[in-house]
Amino acid sequence: MTSALNRPARHARIAELITAQPVTSQAHLARLLSEAGVEVTQATLSRDLEELGAVKLRGSDGAPASYVLPPENAPLRPAQSAPGRLTRMLGELLTSAEGSANLAVLRTPPGAAQFLASALDKVGLPDVLGTIAGDDTLLVVSRDPVGGAALADRLLALAAGSAPSDPEGRPAP
Repeated sequence: MTSALNRPARHARIAELITAQPVTSQAHLARLLSEAGVEVTQATLSRDLEELGAVKLRGSDGAPASYVLPPENAPLRPAQSAPGRLTRMLGELLTSAEGSANLAVLRTPPGAAQFLASALDKVGLPDVLGTIAGDDTLLVVSRDPVGGAALADRLLALAAGSAPSDPEGRPAP
């Protein structure tokens, strides 16, 4: 028997499935939901994954990319959880950073650049104009025409846990 769950119940079921096993695609997740008696369209599933903050990351052991959820399986609350989360993510994912002119080029393990870019975007650092991410490389554009090197240094310091922060816990500009 199949049923249509309301959004919170569907989100909870999706989070359970992603946490319990590697889920490598939306089609895979739709099949798992169907096996559990939950029918969902691809559009709804895509929206649900976005609302949950799910992203695909490739395992460091070379395993196929699979969906992961942010800590506590909850979407980010930028003003409250992003700075600590960003510090933790930088510490885990940032392998190098270099600056030039108004650009900072960050390196991550394969598959992690988009995840880190999303975290940077959600924090809303005042001196970051935007990010562009590939598989293992992230380009961060500084608002300052010559701020790339300083931004790279600050992100490296944040990754090491030694970056100063403002009174609200955000990394200092």
